[in-house]
Amino acid sequence: MKRILLFVLTNVAVVAVLGIVASLLGVNRYLTANGLNLGALLGFALVMGFGGAIISLLISKPMAKWSTKAQVINDSTDPTHRWIVGTVQGFAQKAGIGMPEVAIYDGEPNAFATGAFKNSALVAVSTGLLHSMNRDEVEAVIGHEVAHVANGDMVTLTLIQGVMNTFVVFLSRVIGYFVDKVILKNDREGVGIGYYVTTIVLDIVLGVLAAVVVAWFSRHREYRADAGAAALMGRKQPMINALARLGGLDPGELPKTVANMGISSRPSGMMALLSSHPPIEDRIRALQQAG
Repeated sequence: MKRILLFVLTNVAVVAVLGIVASLLGVNRYLTANGLNLGALLGFALVMGFGGAIISLLISKPMAKWSTKAQVINDSTDPTHRWIVGTVQGFAQKAGIGMPEVAIYDGEPNAFATGAFKNSALVAVSTGLLHSMNRDEVEAVIGHEVAHVANGDMVTLTLIQGVMNTFVVFLSRVIGYFVDKVILKNDREGVGIGYYVTTIVLDIVLGVLAAVVVAWFSRHREYRADAGAAALMGRKQPMINALARLGGLDPGELPKTVANMGISSRPSGMMALLSSHPPIEDRIRALQQAG
């Protein structure tokens, strides 16, 4: 319940902030007495499209810690914690990035990485992961998450999401204006109900299509992160073993803010198009066939 409430409140806050920014910049005045101002509309679409994605990225670390109740263990003296922190540190040095914050959270087997910047990221593993895998497999999972950070996947997916959001906002309003003025022949000053209905419907339909594109990019990044983990460890078998182990476990659900950066998910049917992760068997096959 807390995660759902957090997700709703975050989106309300983002929309409110973007609305204020759009008003201050004047880019929300794209409907004029002379018709649709495409320049102003594009500015509005850019603010709304990239604004939401960037704000979500910037608050991803604190949101992830809060929603998972993750405990940072960089300074812990617990032997297991020291091993996890040492593993992250060794991989971070090999990958050429700054030392991330390292955290543990209670939950089913999974892990994630998040953060707006490579040199100040967060890598977190669940207690379920530590209890269900041996050390080689856990290290492979950690390597996978460090590879996500080193590859800049959080920023890449944010940019792709921003581009998709911009297209959705821009196209839905252009098409809505066309439907209202040309198809429904609304000759009154300003737009009518046809514009608003079309815009709302297209925001939803195009938003789903945009999510499919973003999910496709995310699945591609998973293969690269798997290969990155193998490279960091100097061998691919531990990552293959970790994936095989995950195939028989329930990976659990991660908060929306970090779901793309988790180690695993279990898509099925049409939902596979919206999944941020490829099927486990495909990832294992790709690693086995890698040179």
